[in-house]
Amino acid sequence: LCSVIIKINFHPTLTLKHCIITEACPREQIVYLPCIYRNTDSLKPDYLATVDVDPKSSTYCQVIHRLPMPNLRDELHHSGWNACSSCFGDASKKRNRLILPSLISSRVYVVDVGTDPRAPRMHKMVEPVDLYYKCGLANPHTTHCLGSGQIMISCMGDPSGNGKGGFVLLDGETFEVIGNWEHQGEAAPFGYDFWYQPRHNVMISTEWGAPKALLNGFNPVHVQEGHYGKSLHVWDWTTHKKLQTVDLGEDGAIPLEIRFLHDPDATEGYVGCALRGTVFRFYKTPKGDWAAEKVIRVPSKKVEGWTLSEMPSLITDILISLDDRYLYFSNWLHGDIRQYDITDRRKPRLVGQVFLGGSILCDGPVRVLEDPENQPQPKPCIIQGKRIHGAPQMLQLSLDGRRLYVTTSLYSGWDKQFYPDMIRQGSVMMQIDVDTVNGGLTLNENFLVDFGKEPEGPALAHELRYPGGDCTSDIWI
Repeated sequence: LCSVIIKINFHPTLTLKHCIITEACPREQIVYLPCIYRNTDSLKPDYLATVDVDPKSSTYCQVIHRLPMPNLRDELHHSGWNACSSCFGDASKKRNRLILPSLISSRVYVVDVGTDPRAPRMHKMVEPVDLYYKCGLANPHTTHCLGSGQIMISCMGDPSGNGKGGFVLLDGETFEVIGNWEHQGEAAPFGYDFWYQPRHNVMISTEWGAPKALLNGFNPVHVQEGHYGKSLHVWDWTTHKKLQTVDLGEDGAIPLEIRFLHDPDATEGYVGCALRGTVFRFYKTPKGDWAAEKVIRVPSKKVEGWTLSEMPSLITDILISLDDRYLYFSNWLHGDIRQYDITDRRKPRLVGQVFLGGSILCDGPVRVLEDPENQPQPKPCIIQGKRIHGAPQMLQLSLDGRRLYVTTSLYSGWDKQFYPDMIRQGSVMMQIDVDTVNGGLTLNENFLVDFGKEPEGPALAHELRYPGGDCTSDIWI
């Protein structure tokens, strides 16, 4: 993010009420997306796509560059930076390397986006054996840069596919594996995402499940057998010791993306829990420990014509606007994106909703028998003549909060199980216009990036990153 935003929004003597985001940074012009071929009909390597999102450009809504990985079946997933807002004030640090962990192969690619941001090139590859032998970890997921200049990557498992929530440290200059961030024997049972808040000396991590259980799809029996998580783990940011485990209970099963408020003085945030369609607010108590309370629930729908008799919403991605006013999340099975006003942190208020596909379309095989929200089954989403297969999943918000970008792929093994048509026809990238004053979401029907038309065959596009940082990549200290 540009330094102006950091100075204005999060200067220690100012509050978020002083934000001047729209005047601080230019509109986004390109975005980076990992595109996946694992579990598709194309035996090709995953690649990093550069997409033009500048409406004044002649290549608007087009993939303008593709950087293929040197291996097959990596399952690129999320990405992060070698340097970000945590390094603000250190003139020796430059945001010029994008870190691309591979969820299945456990490789970590380091991509040079500084030499030519519109045509990234490969800089380095970290082999899986480095994670295995030096850290006893595998299946890397979330990347965050640290103020120290190091890079930290959460992992989901051990080299045998069992659950293990540990963290790998990379050198920020050589990108060599240094070792584990956590103390020996203190890894969490499962891993997934994490966020840290240095002013409160805390880091909190979440849990998906054991890699070998979720590898090729979702089996509800594995939840009963304990192969999926339902807890948050609280860590001392300075000593790296695990301090506390917050059990969210059955309503908090599969807690995925976690977001502190962007204000570095904040002692609270939100986590989306997939299986029961809930959002929990986590917070620091007056005693100094941490707790969580359920603040949003999207009820399951009773259905026929589907795998189970009840369909959860499956909250898969959440984010918070830079001014900490709005919370957004995607319901990957129901097919909608929701916008909540979180001015009252304990009582989020629904102010926007839009359906963009999903599993309960009115012309599909699934019939909704009972819906506690009494919503009609949505019509298919058709943009520029293309029917959208899959459902909204990864989200990224423009810095001014006015545009919400969304892709439809979750993870190729689950894509294949729940949305086989998306495997055959590719995922898409869409744009939602956001009312930042009163709340509200509207599909921009003039915007579509169709990854079903890729040269090597239909691809599955996942997380979005802006070259200068965004709502989910940067942490302020």
